[in-house]
Amino acid sequence: MSDTSIRIDAGEAGFGDYFALLKPRVMSLVVFTALVGLVVAPVPVHPFIAFVSVLFIAVGGGASGALNMWYDADIDARMKRTRGRPVPSGRVTREEAFAIGIALSAMAVIMLGLAANFVAAGLLAFTIFFYVVIYTMWLKRWTPQNIVIGGAAGAFPPMIGWAAATGGIGLESVLMFLIIFMWTPPHFWALCLFMNDDYTRAGVPMLTVTHGRRTTRAHILVYALLLAPVAVGTAFTGIGGPLYLTVSLALNVIFVSGALKLWKRDEKAARADGYRAERRFFAFSLIYLFGHFLALLVEAALRHAGWGWI
Repeated sequence: MSDTSIRIDAGEAGFGDYFALLKPRVMSLVVFTALVGLVVAPVPVHPFIAFVSVLFIAVGGGASGALNMWYDADIDARMKRTRGRPVPSGRVTREEAFAIGIALSAMAVIMLGLAANFVAAGLLAFTIFFYVVIYTMWLKRWTPQNIVIGGAAGAFPPMIGWAAATGGIGLESVLMFLIIFMWTPPHFWALCLFMNDDYTRAGVPMLTVTHGRRTTRAHILVYALLLAPVAVGTAFTGIGGPLYLTVSLALNVIFVSGALKLWKRDEKAARADGYRAERRFFAFSLIYLFGHFLALLVEAALRHAGWGWI
């Protein structure tokens, strides 16, 4: 892979550049969902062990981000949305990004194994491998289904948190995985609807590039419909409850309605208004995921207070 497309700016990297290398916004989602997975697990965890576990899950997520930026520097340099990142802008070298990613990956996996258990550590190691090798190096540049399969990497954190508490994998942790896994495609495809030029310029075979926006809109609707019963059905497991059920029903009605609206949208009209509905759907998809996991967190607190329904 050539570095010829990477712009070199004057000046040395600062702390903020190295922190940005870890993709802090993505890391915040990793931290939150991993914390929820740990807290809703049926096994109590010492607060210090919980803190250390979530910390090193976050470090592992950051390491994945650094390795992604190392490998994707050429693509990032061509995209308006990503060309200001530390590596394509030249503030951090690809060699530095690779070294930081490898070092943090090893530290995160080893320390999570020592602090919690090696089931959680093994899941973290697999997550890093899946995101960097399976998604970044292979799927992203090869197939329009990249975000469908590759989305599994972002869905593992609650399973890792659950494993840190229990030492294993349960039905509830699989359902939390499935919520994120099935949410990821409509979330990213909504982004692609209004950022398609970026992906076209970078040569990334996103669904909007290979099959067009019309097909992408249909896929968003299908995934929204498939996601709804999984998300709502989680209410009837050991981690659910009436509050979660209420929140999930409301969020899924809005989400499916939004997907239906996108499916019905005329492309000329969408382009004329700057893809306003698509941008709103993308923004709401973040609220959708946060709302579900926050509701699970509140349900766990209610159960600890003796108010759970299961």
